[in-house]
Amino acid sequence: MRFVIQKFGGTSVKDAELRSRVVDKVVKAKDSGLQPVVVVSALGRFPDPYATDSLLELVQANGNGVSSRDLDLLLACGETISGVMVAAAIRQRGLSAVFLTGPQAGIITTSTHGKARILRVETDPIVTLSRLGHIVIVAGFQGVSEEGEVTTLGRGGSDTTAAALGVALSAESIDIYTDVEGVMTADPRIISDARPLEYLSYNEVCHLAHEGARVIHPRAVEIAMQRNIPVWIKSTFSDAAGTLITNHIDAAQGALDISSDRIITGVTYRSGLVQVRLQEKGAEAKKEALKALATAGISLDLINYHPDLVAFSVNGSAGRQAASILESLGVQFELESGCAKVAVVGAGMAGVPGVMARIVETLDEQAVEILQTADSHTTIWVLVRETDLHKSVRALYDAFGLGNHN
Repeated sequence: MRFVIQKFGGTSVKDAELRSRVVDKVVKAKDSGLQPVVVVSALGRFPDPYATDSLLELVQANGNGVSSRDLDLLLACGETISGVMVAAAIRQRGLSAVFLTGPQAGIITTSTHGKARILRVETDPIVTLSRLGHIVIVAGFQGVSEEGEVTTLGRGGSDTTAAALGVALSAESIDIYTDVEGVMTADPRIISDARPLEYLSYNEVCHLAHEGARVIHPRAVEIAMQRNIPVWIKSTFSDAAGTLITNHIDAAQGALDISSDRIITGVTYRSGLVQVRLQEKGAEAKKEALKALATAGISLDLINYHPDLVAFSVNGSAGRQAASILESLGVQFELESGCAKVAVVGAGMAGVPGVMARIVETLDEQAVEILQTADSHTTIWVLVRETDLHKSVRALYDAFGLGNHN
């Protein structure tokens, strides 16, 4: 069978009118000769009553006596409710539909409650029902451990479910439906003329997603990449083509024009960061400081290590804890709160001279102080003050011509 995975986010399934649009997409796929497998998120977003964050709020409002095991049982209800409602909407169109929870669909995970990882997908239930003519709806975000316990997959779990199903079923594509028309060149809340990209490499979208673009979870992209399953980011609310995520080689075999010399794909950001600068010359002191932060579970980003200085950033919520640990060790350090990391992403920058020079020149023209930098083959990061975030994104967007339609 020629499967297509169709994943619908919470904003796509929150009410009857929107669920009708979902059914339109399912019917269209079915009429084209594909066998849809539909993955759903919980209904709506906070404060909608059955959204995941609303269920979390319910627990937090009643104290912290809920175990991680019981919390997974509660949170799994959101996708279960959504799946039942979508299955009903499909049946109302005269099609046969069967809803499966994650465990019923064969999503086998590790036993870590709240952030389990998918180990494998036992596809027999989905394949059998599909061959009988049913459209299968699967609850995203949830699975079952080897011990038979219900688990949840953490943030972006429904995307991960869709990707795992796509790989296990050798699907034609994994279609992620959301409330935007694709992956944007920048945050439209900052850049009013930001536009959807026609295509991206797996690597590019992973970097964009890691650095703040929220249309797909990077883990889902990593899973799809293992089997080169094309991923489409589309809108539930329009018939726009969306953004194709694939290898550039695969894209070249299709109808896409990738002959342009696109160096930069997009600009994204993460805010609410704290920069930490360790002003220690002794290697032993620096090593002990880094080890203590790791033991405390504090994740470090943008790490620059020099003989006389170690600089890195942490999430704002971890800044105070990091300062307390460093003070207890007697380490000399400085904190710079209110920072943001701006990422310039593009597979085309690899081996191209002058990209960093253009970034530095552009931000200097805007009187933006660069606090720190880092780079990879596809991304250059600059740490700036949060007060300079919007003008930094706007300036870099313009400097690399991202507003031009190729």
